[in-house]
Amino acid sequence: MALKRLGQILVDLGLIDEQQLATMLEEQASRGGELIGKVGVALGFFTDEQLGEALAEQWGTTFVTLYDRQIPPQVTTLISEPMAQLYRVVPLELTGNRLTVASADPQKIQIADELRTLLGHDIHVCVATEPEIQKAIEKLYASDSESVESLVEDLEADDELAAQAAAAAGREGPTDLTSVEALAESAPVRKLLNMVLLLAIRDGASDIHFEPFETEFRIRLKADGVLQEMVPPPKHLAFAITTRIKVMANLDIAERRLPQDGRIELTVGGHPVDLRVSVLPTLFGESVVMRVLDRGVVSLDLQKVGMHEAMLRKFREVIKRPNGIVLVTGPTGSGKTTTLYSALSELNEVEDKLITTEDPVEYDIDGIVQVPIDAEIGNTFAACLRAILRQDPDRILVGEIRDVETAEIAVQASLTGHMVFSTLHTNDAPSTVTRLRDMGVPPFLITATVEAILAQRLVRRICTGCREEIVPGSDVLADLELTTDQIAGRSFYRGRGCDRCNRTGYKGRLGLFELLIMNDEIRDMVMRNASTEDLREAARRAGMVTLRESGVEGMFAGLTTADEVIRETIMEA
Repeated sequence: MALKRLGQILVDLGLIDEQQLATMLEEQASRGGELIGKVGVALGFFTDEQLGEALAEQWGTTFVTLYDRQIPPQVTTLISEPMAQLYRVVPLELTGNRLTVASADPQKIQIADELRTLLGHDIHVCVATEPEIQKAIEKLYASDSESVESLVEDLEADDELAAQAAAAAGREGPTDLTSVEALAESAPVRKLLNMVLLLAIRDGASDIHFEPFETEFRIRLKADGVLQEMVPPPKHLAFAITTRIKVMANLDIAERRLPQDGRIELTVGGHPVDLRVSVLPTLFGESVVMRVLDRGVVSLDLQKVGMHEAMLRKFREVIKRPNGIVLVTGPTGSGKTTTLYSALSELNEVEDKLITTEDPVEYDIDGIVQVPIDAEIGNTFAACLRAILRQDPDRILVGEIRDVETAEIAVQASLTGHMVFSTLHTNDAPSTVTRLRDMGVPPFLITATVEAILAQRLVRRICTGCREEIVPGSDVLADLELTTDQIAGRSFYRGRGCDRCNRTGYKGRLGLFELLIMNDEIRDMVMRNASTEDLREAARRAGMVTLRESGVEGMFAGLTTADEVIRETIMEA
């Protein structure tokens, strides 16, 4: 049955009249679609409490007040503070398997679904006001703010769980799959894993590593390209945690001798999050790495990739050409895929057919046909690319050129009137030409098809909350090959370290780019098999800014540090 509109309920309850409702709708439109109830509270037409009662009426639930409500401690422990803050909910009571929570946004029906998935309880949502939700969270979690540290301490003291883990792992006899599943579904294991996932997503981590060793079980998060260790959970829980991850990823929990790959799809705080799971058998158990793809965070917009205006203008001109090859190069995790997706999003017009072939497909884009690679059944990049050419495409994205066969088909595709985008793993833009030659692509085909090569790196940004000016040491200047005259009037910066950046001094990342556009001189040099150094000099004469120069520019602008620039770029010979 269709829900009654909130505006009409507010009128029926006598809280506003029709004229005030019209005013609220006008104000809502001017505020970019803000929730109408919050608009009415802001205009002073009714209170938070009256809004809560109207929302409860709309959603067929009850309105509760929290300021004088006593919540049992055992109920509070069911939802951790990060989870309460993320979902803006307060746990109220547990009856059987039904957990009642208070929320100020009952219209966000995904909250109940997500909590049901994470906690394993049926969820019943009541309505409370936003100010009371905030006060209740502060009050409930102030005295003993639960953290990974406190949760690990509780787990270490749980002898019953340790005995259960030993039995399930088969150290006292054959493995019992029933007890393994029961352990993986147990509340302490669920709770620890949920907290790790929430913290990783909140901190913008790209990977979560679960690593078993002889005497410990490590959990590390990779944020801004650097691994940071969390408090290690008890070693005996390693099997339980990896099994829980395998259950979530629909992997075979009985198979512990072979590598496995899976996928977990979650919606956390309204963001669709894709977790790519890789399980690898090791000497002391299974090592698990989860790649976090937070689709709600990534912005596929060329304007936001981080290129300077002049370079962005040139890159846009190249990608709009009717045929040719555009290559993006750099190490794993340098943002190549994001740059290419951003370019495709900009080219995604009704008039053109865009097809991608990727391993795996990382982000879904409306209007683009995306094909996943599966080498095990023979669906390789080369095989896929051949089939794609029969689908009448205008622009093609090949996830990676890994072999000469794929390179040759990409070249043929560009020669027959298609624009081809792809990636390669090389150190910089000029060395990409050498790499193609080494793969067996003839120089005349390189000059006929390659239009541009974009090399990129990611360096960590200095945290704006603790940035300070420093005087660089002579060793830093030597590494950067800068003289005292060249840095006269320039400033160097670093992050001191604060709560905002977890004491690292860095928050977020900055792209460094090097764009080589093929011209007549460079094409002639490629035909003569010129060296990488000669190609680099010719590209610089044509206006190419190198990765090192891009990094130094970012360093002097106070965006990154000398250490980051030295670590991620090489000085040209």
